[in-house]
Amino acid sequence: MDFITAFSDIVSEIDSFVWGWAMIALLLGTHIYSTVRTKFIQRKIGTAIKLSFSSDDADAEGDVSQFGALTAALAATIGTGNIVGVATGLLAGGPGAIFWMWITGVFGIATKYAETYISVKYRVRDANGEMLGGAMYALERGLKHKKLGRVLAVLFAVFAFVASFGIGASVQSNALAGVVTAYIPDLQSGAQATGANAMIGVFLVILVGVVILGGIKSVTRVTERLVPLMAVLYAAGCLVIICMNGQYVVEAVSLILTCAFTGQAAFGGAVGSGIALALQYGFKRGLFSNESGLGSAPLVAANATTKNPARQALVSMSGTFWDTVIICAITGIMLVSTMLANPSIEAGILAGDITAAAELTTTAFSSIPVLGPLVLAVGMILFTYSTMLGWSTYGNRAVMHLFGKKGIRPYQVVFLLFVFWGCIGGGELVWNISDITNALMAVPNCIAVLALGGVVAAGTNHYVYEKNLDEVDEAVIPQLQK
Repeated sequence: MDFITAFSDIVSEIDSFVWGWAMIALLLGTHIYSTVRTKFIQRKIGTAIKLSFSSDDADAEGDVSQFGALTAALAATIGTGNIVGVATGLLAGGPGAIFWMWITGVFGIATKYAETYISVKYRVRDANGEMLGGAMYALERGLKHKKLGRVLAVLFAVFAFVASFGIGASVQSNALAGVVTAYIPDLQSGAQATGANAMIGVFLVILVGVVILGGIKSVTRVTERLVPLMAVLYAAGCLVIICMNGQYVVEAVSLILTCAFTGQAAFGGAVGSGIALALQYGFKRGLFSNESGLGSAPLVAANATTKNPARQALVSMSGTFWDTVIICAITGIMLVSTMLANPSIEAGILAGDITAAAELTTTAFSSIPVLGPLVLAVGMILFTYSTMLGWSTYGNRAVMHLFGKKGIRPYQVVFLLFVFWGCIGGGELVWNISDITNALMAVPNCIAVLALGGVVAAGTNHYVYEKNLDEVDEAVIPQLQK
């Protein structure tokens, strides 16, 4: 136990270091840069949403539908980042962290657009004709310094490969096990808890395995049906709680804004305080939630059937809007208004009775008689399940770049082992490792977005602002020989 504690402390220190001001500056800088270079592409969110629900481009190339690619990405992003991640940011960084999460979403829309644009523009085909894309190929094909591009491409693929085991597998199953055991007192400690967590792990391994072994088309078939259902179900639960706390909603929004810019203590010091903490946890949890700047969603967006890079980039950026600007916002308001309406929650945190984000979220949903815990449990199952499906696809793309098709099956087996381990493993350690791998992925991806900003700007001007969205990009897509 001493070794595990020491290792956990080391990981926590590394997490704090990589998520220092340098990382915040890189992400925020990339978001602002992309916003400026695309002439505030956020104003085209209406067009983006319309395209995401439109029929497939009949004369375009790709492996899955635009909507399928979007839902696969949303499956990976709408998950514990929304349910447990927002609560984690609130506990550690205070109410102000929620505002900064929202800001990462607003400005991150432009980065999601830019990273998807270059992913589609520089995509390739494998030996069987299947599309491959992502920061790896944008770095290799787009950067003028080819040797640097190849090195950064490998680094991104390695980081994505490792990150998939954390953010995509163990974090999700760990959060699910936490929510389930949080409202079943008999399963919170001892041998019963261990046995229950193991059973949850086996159950998840089976459910995830039967889908991911079928490849990206199998994943998108499931996510196209699952994502709309789970998003509506969870959002409805949050809105019911917000309505129940109606008299505290204005105060909750005011507290979120005040703490974001003043760093004042909230709830008697029960949650984090200080502008630095609010910024740090706001950006960490914001990225964990919407993954803008991470380069993950473009890994599957490159498979979309689309006429040109701008169309799918617009579709992909709508995912950030739904995930952070809408869902994370209502989650944050729901949690803060619930804490204002129920002083016993503050007392529970101070007394050490509520120590984890999953417990805070469960307490909030318990305010809905009978159905609240059920809605959360079902939502958590759907969210974590879909996130595992989405991230297994991301890891799949990274493995293809590193090892070719021969690495896919071994990767899938290891991924499922991490799904099981997450259910029986520790919480904070898992989250911290995921934070670190997220940051490492973001570095080469942001370099690609910044270096190819001119390409994105020129293409956006042509396709979006000159109204050529229906034009087919005639550029030849290279085919790999192995």
